[in-house]
Amino acid sequence: MLPKRISKLVPGITAMSLLAVSCVFASAAQAKITLKAGHISAVDHPWHKALVGMAEDVKTATDGEVIIQVYPSSQLGGEREMAQGLGLGVLEMGLFGTGALQALDKRLIIEELPYAWPTREHAYRALDGKLGDALSEVLAGLKITTLSWWESGYRHITNSVRPINTPEDLKGIKLRVPEAEMRIDTFKVMGALPTPMPFSEVFSGLQQKVVDGQENPLATIYASKFYEVQDHLALSGHIWGSAVLTISTSAWNRLSPEQQKIIQDAAEKWKLKEREMIAKSDGEALEKIKAAGVAVTEPDPVQFQQAVQSVWDKYEDTFGKELMDLVREYAKS
Repeated sequence: MLPKRISKLVPGITAMSLLAVSCVFASAAQAKITLKAGHISAVDHPWHKALVGMAEDVKTATDGEVIIQVYPSSQLGGEREMAQGLGLGVLEMGLFGTGALQALDKRLIIEELPYAWPTREHAYRALDGKLGDALSEVLAGLKITTLSWWESGYRHITNSVRPINTPEDLKGIKLRVPEAEMRIDTFKVMGALPTPMPFSEVFSGLQQKVVDGQENPLATIYASKFYEVQDHLALSGHIWGSAVLTISTSAWNRLSPEQQKIIQDAAEKWKLKEREMIAKSDGEALEKIKAAGVAVTEPDPVQFQQAVQSVWDKYEDTFGKELMDLVREYAKS
């Protein structure tokens, strides 16, 4: 049908030309869309496993028209660089903790208020509900489309100086933290010496004693082999963090509505699987970390919660009453 229509529109076009035009249209119809997806975790981390599973589902459901290429271990840059790349449209997809988003808009790190979430289920309801919708709107204004809110998990503290049981025990410990202002403030008020450092440099920083410790979810601590260069683990649970799966709005708009739905459905399917993997891996990782010889303490959170109240007070105006009320609402629900 297409060559006949073209011949009517362009009198005198030759059969050879019609064949050439037909080939061009056929090639365009078969063209694949490749989306590069970056994250900072190792290949045996739930983030990577879930992203690979999602990529396989998308490839199958689109008959190979949409290919998601997954790049682990900071291969496409640190979290801040990836987040900025999404907004600029030079990176298609990214999965990262919200701490990296502070450079784009400070409101995006509200979920990381210390000791905000009594259980991970409280956080799930918030990010799957009104809080997640509100943060997705902020991201949309930055030309980043939210696909789904996955999980990083509760963060815990490791170090090679001493066991941690109270905030007093953190005094003087040089602790690596992400390049996030609120995280820095949180550990300052607890007495530590927070030291921003890209995730890709953490293992060598611990090994070479540039820093004494770090804080991350158990799955990350194990997958990144921090137990090889740390002596103590405190199950502090000071922050629960999501992992936001995103796509640049420019890449999203290149997809057909059918392709968008396939990707959105796959993101939600693998969100549930990834959350299950994170929860399961916590127990497994803890046992393996203990078996590696790391001494584990379980500090009472009450003193820590009291110590970080000033952080909540400081960021009340930054986040705004509406978002703060949402956090408080879901934390109690």
